[in-house]
Amino acid sequence: MRKCKIYLIFYLGLVCLLLSSCFDTSEPKETVRYRLFETTNRWTFLQLDTATGRIWQIQYDVEGDNRGGVVLNSQDLSNGIQRIPGRFTLYPTQNMWNYILLDQINGSTWQIQWSQEEDKRGIIGSIFRFQ
Repeated sequence: MRKCKIYLIFYLGLVCLLLSSCFDTSEPKETVRYRLFETTNRWTFLQLDTATGRIWQIQYDVEGDNRGGVVLNSQDLSNGIQRIPGRFTLYPTQNMWNYILLDQINGSTWQIQWSQEEDKRGIIGSIFRFQ
């Protein structure tokens, strides 16, 4: 009887471990086409097309009509070459309004700025571009 309990506890522990790994969302999945990145503004996310580098500023609202999205970068930064999910990713900076967009295939980077003001948002330019 005691042996059965030990096996049962071991089995349940193994099942819990396997199930928790199936639902682990702490690490990004490199094969997904679109990802949402949190900003320090609780109402605003950045949506990235990980295959092309296109980015949208997404805002939600729980009480009013201040929800929607605007384009931060509409340009296909892959130039149609190796357009594969997971190619691009975003990194936050110490400035809450700015992120670094990284091309994980060729190492090129761009400065991305989000804002509530139209003239202060977008892709600011290439920081470093491998040739």
